[in-house]
Amino acid sequence: MDRTTINNEKPVSSEKSRIVLKPRVGFFDSGIGGITVAKAFLAIRPDADVLYTADWTYCPYGSRPEEEVMERARKLTNDLVRQGCKIIVLACNTVSAVALKSLRTLFPEIRFVGMEPAVKPAAEQSRTGVIGVLATGPTLRGELLSKTASRYANHVRILRSEGTGFVELVESGKVHTPEAEQTVRSVLEPMLEAGCDVIVLGCTHFPFLLPVFRRIAPEVLFLDPAKAVARRIAALYDELAG
Repeated sequence: MDRTTINNEKPVSSEKSRIVLKPRVGFFDSGIGGITVAKAFLAIRPDADVLYTADWTYCPYGSRPEEEVMERARKLTNDLVRQGCKIIVLACNTVSAVALKSLRTLFPEIRFVGMEPAVKPAAEQSRTGVIGVLATGPTLRGELLSKTASRYANHVRILRSEGTGFVELVESGKVHTPEAEQTVRSVLEPMLEAGCDVIVLGCTHFPFLLPVFRRIAPEVLFLDPAKAVARRIAALYDELAG
């Protein structure tokens, strides 16, 4: 496990010498993927006190047993709580699908924010009536996706595709390589042939591959939920900051 402090501000004093305590926000993911969410949040609240943990020893989570992912989620949450985090962001769709519900029960005093595939806006913006969700296996099988799809996307066809090897490409710095092109193309082409015109990025690592996605499918709209999640974090942050 490796930990990176993106921005660790200390409490500041107002003109009246009143100490303003900023709620510390913790993010964790198996690797660098969750940085896309942390940066989106810092773009809204640049002075926030943020800790980011990349659990590289266990990367990627998507290929690990769910019991192991749950154990890591509890461990990393404990670490962030001990460091004073009041808001914890599961900046990983796999962890959100596997562990979010349980973590909220185990740590009732903590505000959790998880990743949810952006199925609703995808369904609203599709012209063909066929949308795609590109994610890891646990996310595609998870309750979060099923509930969201049932609630907001009954009127469209949803193609669920696993981005096998995508996380490894990002973590190894091979995004701009022929290997990345071939790997991504093998997953996207069947979706395109089925008429998919909007694809949801259901893994926080996948936005790093957007240049490849857009080169292969320039006519497709790719939805990254990071900004929407960042707005939710900001709302909780402001609420706790009072």
